[in-house]
Amino acid sequence: MNMKTKAIYKEGILKPLGELDLKEGEKVEIEVKKSPVERLEGMIKISNKKWVDEIIESPDLEPV
Repeated sequence: MNMKTKAIYKEGILKPLGELDLKEGEKVEIEVKKSPVERLEGMIKISNKKWVDEIIESPDLEPV
């Protein structure tokens, strides 16, 4: 089963921001990706990161 959720890294621990359908002690494989907005930070001025994240993650956005 594959699932996707956002997480925050705080005090050395990666904490999911949503519920996970996992059993206690279940082992998983994690792939860590930074948000596209964070990768652009310092290259361009972004005034509203949340708004840009919503646009980038929209299922209506098509790759070029």
